[in-house]
Amino acid sequence: MAAYLIFTRHGPVRNEAEMDLYRAKNQANSAALAEKHPMRPLAFYGPTEAMEGANPDGVVLLEFPNADEARAWYNSPEYQESLPHRLKAACYSCTLIEGL
Repeated sequence: MAAYLIFTRHGPVRNEAEMDLYRAKNQANSAALAEKHPMRPLAFYGPTEAMEGANPDGVVLLEFPNADEARAWYNSPEYQESLPHRLKAACYSCTLIEGL
């Protein structure tokens, strides 16, 4: 069953240098991650419209074959290397949800 990671940014980037490091590390590790963990980006900081509640500042939606693959990708050494930079750059949440 497909699973999704939803990254939601709750406000603007407060540290551009850290966000640049996050992006650079993700780009450098993307090939290694793709070989180990199949993932498909479905939405990447496109325009958002809050239908209820506050409008997020940014959203990323990634699809994985299943929840175990999503967890493996998130917990991989490659992603964990870049994660601290994202957390220093802005206020985010990440949610894992399984599909139907």
